[in-house]
Amino acid sequence: MLKRTITLAAGAAMLATTAMAADPVKIGFVTTLSKGPAVLGRDMRDAADLAMEHIGARMGGRDVEIIYKDDEINPGIGKKVTDELVQKDRVDFVTGYIWSHVLLASYKSVIGNGPMLISANAGPSQIAGELCNEDFFSTSWQNDQTPEAMGEVLNQLGIKSIYVMAPNYAAGKNMVAGVERTYKGEILGKDFTKWPDQIDFSAELAKARAAKPGAVFVFYPGGAGVQFLKQYAQAGLKETIPLYTVFTVDAISLPVVKDLAVGSLATQMWSPDLDNAANRKFVDGFKAKYGRFPSFYAAQSYDAIMLIKAGVDAVNGDTSDKAGMRAAMKKADFGSVRGDYTYGNNNFPIQNFYLREAIKNDAGEYTVKTAKTVFTAHQDSYHSKCPMN
Repeated sequence: MLKRTITLAAGAAMLATTAMAADPVKIGFVTTLSKGPAVLGRDMRDAADLAMEHIGARMGGRDVEIIYKDDEINPGIGKKVTDELVQKDRVDFVTGYIWSHVLLASYKSVIGNGPMLISANAGPSQIAGELCNEDFFSTSWQNDQTPEAMGEVLNQLGIKSIYVMAPNYAAGKNMVAGVERTYKGEILGKDFTKWPDQIDFSAELAKARAAKPGAVFVFYPGGAGVQFLKQYAQAGLKETIPLYTVFTVDAISLPVVKDLAVGSLATQMWSPDLDNAANRKFVDGFKAKYGRFPSFYAAQSYDAIMLIKAGVDAVNGDTSDKAGMRAAMKKADFGSVRGDYTYGNNNFPIQNFYLREAIKNDAGEYTVKTAKTVFTAHQDSYHSKCPMN
């Protein structure tokens, strides 16, 4: 009787495994696919599609399906489509998320409800700290880290004073907190502008001019960044007050603003010229497939798919084995486009940050090159607030 019971149990397990292998691994991908910032979401989606091509749309012996959802840069809509992915589509993973306020609104729709959550961009301080969870991973950064690197650059350049501008939402506040944490000079003024509707910065630029800072520091992603760069030049500030940015000058804005941004400096954890095999394959593949340089949004999305694959491969496709997937993902040994990195206790990357210069290369393309390494193995400032060891 015992032998028969064991045989039946083994048979049932085999049937369950066979059924699971027949079903695809489902990945829900939330990003912005309409309105002005859709250009950012396009880069994320294109990179995820390229990653799928590179892995043959297979993980752990199973087919993979990505379901894209548009958050319309609206926290309420982001939560709604995330709920649909979790409750209706029954996805195994949810990834994407450009905007911190959208991720914060959607976070509890995923965590504790089955799927694992991998942010491919947004890195709000709350999730790095008190809201950290074993089922959350980031393939980007905690928001403060990139401006922390820029603050250090400003120190190294001997800039004694700055004027700061950023949009008034969660990420904007983190960006300002980051530069304030490391910059040792004087901040002569700060403006938090309306988000996402404000694209006229004339009043704030007039205030910056009047303050006579040694430099201006801004965070304006996507189309807002393009408008800011144009208006900065039109106001005559480009030639009089040095501009330093985070998430403003990139592969998305450069082909639009062109020479207006050439020579400008920004910090980031990734650059298209990083010399490692995974990055060369990614950049070459992206340019061949889409005819343009990838942005950091794309790089982080590509890594998100590869991180998920590492987890699913480790458990041979058994996505019910979350402990096994967590352990594999925590190792971060999947071959990231940024090169080797590790995970902190809060599952945010501990990684290098670089100073990047906007250039026009010999082929006449507008892109960025690595100027120097600013931080090595840099950990975010909120990990000590995370209760996970």
